[in-house]
Amino acid sequence: MANFSDLLLDVARVRRDFPILDREVHGKPLVYLDNAATSQTPVQVIATFDDYYRRLNANIHRGLHTLADEATAAFEGTRETARAFINAAEAREIVFTRGTTEAINLVAQSWGRTNLGPGDEVLISLLEHHSNIVPWQLLAAERGFTLKVIPVDERGVLDLDAYRDLINERTKLVAVNHVSNALGTVNPVTDMARVAHDHGALILVDGAQAAPHQLIDVQAIGADFYAFSGHKVYGPTGVGVLYGRAELLEAMPPWQGGGEMIATVSFETPTTFAAIPHKFEAGTPAIAEVVALGRALSWVNEIGLTHIAAWEERLLEHATDTVSRIDGLRVLGTAPDKAGVLSFVVDGAHSQDIGLLIDQLGVAIRTGHHCAQPLLARFGVDATCRASFAAYNTPEEIDIFAESLERVVSMLR
Repeated sequence: MANFSDLLLDVARVRRDFPILDREVHGKPLVYLDNAATSQTPVQVIATFDDYYRRLNANIHRGLHTLADEATAAFEGTRETARAFINAAEAREIVFTRGTTEAINLVAQSWGRTNLGPGDEVLISLLEHHSNIVPWQLLAAERGFTLKVIPVDERGVLDLDAYRDLINERTKLVAVNHVSNALGTVNPVTDMARVAHDHGALILVDGAQAAPHQLIDVQAIGADFYAFSGHKVYGPTGVGVLYGRAELLEAMPPWQGGGEMIATVSFETPTTFAAIPHKFEAGTPAIAEVVALGRALSWVNEIGLTHIAAWEERLLEHATDTVSRIDGLRVLGTAPDKAGVLSFVVDGAHSQDIGLLIDQLGVAIRTGHHCAQPLLARFGVDATCRASFAAYNTPEEIDIFAESLERVVSMLR
């Protein structure tokens, strides 16, 4: 077993913050290893959500009464927390969305619709989640630009030589994930940003899988846009963050129209819009979710992302070593730099069957294409099993997972 004694994360203390980890599934203690889909939520975040509806529930920005003022302060407090979490230069560079998917669509529909046309090119990678593929496909069909794909090698590592060959003076945007949700590959986004900028292109980074696992500095990366989701970083569903450099956001037209995002509306003169970030936040937002997201980010800071990253790296090492002993099991994604994601297939056993049967033993993993069908096709499969790790997982849970997996595989053969 990998040595965990030298690490500074107190996993027993962390686990006390997550009441759901005390439940049983099919009479077995829950072993939750589907964190790349959705992480669990600590009591501090649950309490914040509850407190909002008990004490603060009011619409924000427009009211003059006490509840509206307090709700607005809590909402805008999260904007500053999110700014600091990714080291954006200004809080006005933080736009709240429903998640990473909506954030990418916002960039596509606002910046992309304004700046892309025939003769232009957008580069994405084979590692992308569908949310960073389909919006560009839809827009390319409408606007007439070309979408090009950066390939990956047999380890699941981006081919950076191919990237440098593909990018040229026609490239207007590189859209790439920071960490692959399907394989765990950590992409060299700082180097990729430098190459993009050398060619006059912008870079959008999908950080949904990076935000829970490593320190993020959008200024050091050189990201023009960066997106992540609340529910993958110990927060609520239905909320996410889009970072955009201020000068880019200021030049972009609104995507959705309605209340809050306007300065003036008239039938006689053109409607004028609010300053950033508010011109991209039409209507009443998910206020409680945003406030709770702020508490989730604070919780992560309290535990320490460097401690979380080191713990998860050791969990991944232990899990990879343990399950690799199972006859016929093949790990997909062997990049030298990986986050806590372990994808695999087993000869003679369908991934869906493995997922259903291992759930009967109390172990929650993900099976399927993980919204990464082009990537899995590259490896000649249409589905994998995926175990993914968080700060509250333990080496003992990895052992239970491996033992359960071996038992399930023997049943299916």
